[in-house]
Amino acid sequence: MQQLNTNANLLLFLFVSASALIVSYASHVRFHYVNPHNFTTTATASASPASSSSFSAHRSRNPPLALLHRDVISGTTYPSRRHAVLGLVARDNARAEYLGRRLSSRYLPDDLGEEVVSGLDEGSGEYFVRVGVGSPPTEQYLVVDSGSDVIWVQCRPCGQCYAQADPLFDPAASSSFSGVSCSSAICRMLPGSGCGDAGRCDYKVSYGDGSYTKGVLALETLTIGGTEVKGVAIGCGHRNSGLFVGAAGLLGLGWGPMSLVGQLGGAAGGAFSYCLASRGPGSNAGAGSLVLGRTEAVPAGAVWVPLVRNAQAPSFYYVGLTGIGVGGERLPLQDGLFQLTEDGDGGVVMDTGTAVTRLPQEAYAALRDAFAGDVGGLPRAPGVSLLDTCYDLSGYSSVRVPTVSFYFNQGAVLTLPARNLLVDVGGGVYCLAFAPSSSGLSILGNIQQEGIQITVDSTTGFVGFGPNTC
Repeated sequence: MQQLNTNANLLLFLFVSASALIVSYASHVRFHYVNPHNFTTTATASASPASSSSFSAHRSRNPPLALLHRDVISGTTYPSRRHAVLGLVARDNARAEYLGRRLSSRYLPDDLGEEVVSGLDEGSGEYFVRVGVGSPPTEQYLVVDSGSDVIWVQCRPCGQCYAQADPLFDPAASSSFSGVSCSSAICRMLPGSGCGDAGRCDYKVSYGDGSYTKGVLALETLTIGGTEVKGVAIGCGHRNSGLFVGAAGLLGLGWGPMSLVGQLGGAAGGAFSYCLASRGPGSNAGAGSLVLGRTEAVPAGAVWVPLVRNAQAPSFYYVGLTGIGVGGERLPLQDGLFQLTEDGDGGVVMDTGTAVTRLPQEAYAALRDAFAGDVGGLPRAPGVSLLDTCYDLSGYSSVRVPTVSFYFNQGAVLTLPARNLLVDVGGGVYCLAFAPSSSGLSILGNIQQEGIQITVDSTTGFVGFGPNTC
């Protein structure tokens, strides 16, 4: 792995459609010049097939998994762009509130009884991949969640299931399905598991917005990008509610031992890489990708930032953020504002399920005010829900907006492309895609991650940015 050199001054300039991603150890770029009419356009991902699978005895050349946004899977249409944004914000608030509770030192796990109130009809899943489950494989859409460990699918017979796009998985039709005993070490690794009928391992997981899954734990074969991965512990959900816009279940990519990355372990190198497709007019919503395995996922030339482990919530990927810059100037924030405390409060978590980046009130107010000051006389527009800093750009062919940079431990700086700063809410109105946190927790959301090649190396404890946009 490339080690960080705090004395380096090299800037990597990666230009993409009217904006630039800069990953460096010093950043003085102050402004982006953008065309509001093609602002959200991004380059199509052009990943070539991976050289080989590093996590299965059955090796083959495999392309990255297509990482699709929820609206592509559901076929959802909205009366207007503003309606789409309002739907996004509603889901986003539920996810952020859940994370705020889940990642608090005062968090107590939900008690799932027999009577559970159903969750949001539209759930909180934002990105999906296609995975084959069982032998022969049954193709299923699964929600990708970097903040969850459990892999699960809805199963027959189903006492309570939500509607999904594909037929329900039938374990009786799979020759590789094998139930897990409640006395096994695997069963004991999963919180919320216990003994059910005939000594089987039962599990139950709640996602905080009322959504849940309950069923039995089993070992099963997954087919991922054409490669068979045998003996993966998955939940076979017989009672499920609230998730996930037609998805069959969830693919957990968290830092814990029960996630796909954790189970693949040393064979996969504990690494995965993803690129979230940009959304909005002109964007290629199908351009996202997910790559598993060290050989395929770890790019040469990436700048690496240390991950921070939260002992109170070990499944989540935290990063050591030390500051924020606007227009090339670092904001005067109090020391330790983004620090993870010893009891597990605060810190900055990377989350693919949250769209809008959340910052502590002090940091958000400073960013908002500095951004508004630097854009000059651009006409303001009314806020849209939690997005309170909006501009009417309908009459402009080109505007100047200040850069926003994240300063990390060990001197690395990530300066975001312009398209990762503003949300198109329709009618020529764009809003700053940041919001205040209701707690001390900061969340690096998926809007700020879109179009950036991000690699998580859970074995060594680093996250890599770049070197390419995607």
